[in-house]
Amino acid sequence: MPAIFFGHGNPMNALQQNDWTEAWATIGKSIPRPRAVLCVSAHWYLPATLVTAMAEPRTIHDFGGFPRELYQVQYLASGSPELARRVQELLAPLAVELDQSWGLDHGTWSVLRHVYPSADVPVLQLSIDETQPASFHFELGKRLASLRDEQVLIVGSGNLVHNLHTYAWGRHTPEPYDWAVRFEEQAKTLMTSDGFDELINYESLGRDALLAIPTPDHYLPLLYVLGAKRPNDTITFPVEGIDGGSVSMLTVQVG
Repeated sequence: MPAIFFGHGNPMNALQQNDWTEAWATIGKSIPRPRAVLCVSAHWYLPATLVTAMAEPRTIHDFGGFPRELYQVQYLASGSPELARRVQELLAPLAVELDQSWGLDHGTWSVLRHVYPSADVPVLQLSIDETQPASFHFELGKRLASLRDEQVLIVGSGNLVHNLHTYAWGRHTPEPYDWAVRFEEQAKTLMTSDGFDELINYESLGRDALLAIPTPDHYLPLLYVLGAKRPNDTITFPVEGIDGGSVSMLTVQVG
């Protein structure tokens, strides 16, 4: 299986048909069908490493101020307690808690309802430990990479550039900020040249990086996907574009 980072953007993408969501659907049809999906979502960000272990994860509507129809979406994919225990095994001796309370947040289902609209592939989420440095998250991706050989699709869901302070909510579609374009291009170059050390130490990449990544939650899922790369894997960008001036919709496919 490949490993894929999706720029999920505005939660309304869950309901919309646009260039990004149509490309997500195309990805679902073009890659091998997985046995399960393990998703690292920007929206499960807390001081621990947990993996969902329930048989029927709930759909979480973790946002506010959106139309009623968005809150009515239910993405009823099953879970996989067996795979959750496998994740525990791969990440040992790190303490990974089997979680029975979270479910699937919109970082996961807003994308997957286009990739697998029938919700017929089991889905798990792995939390992001907010207390750990970027190198920790990259290392977890490396330790999870063998799941790709077990027909598990490793997904990261966030945004390479995610600055909501400058995002054009409900206004005319602006041109992308120059710093957002520059950082996205710099990151793509580093990804395709195996410049992973620079991407892990993104805070040293200058002002553009600090504007693009004011908080790490939407960036760190990318490092899990890059960590799962094998030496002969190619990296491609099947979805591109910047929404609202300051949110990158870049999709990064490894393998």
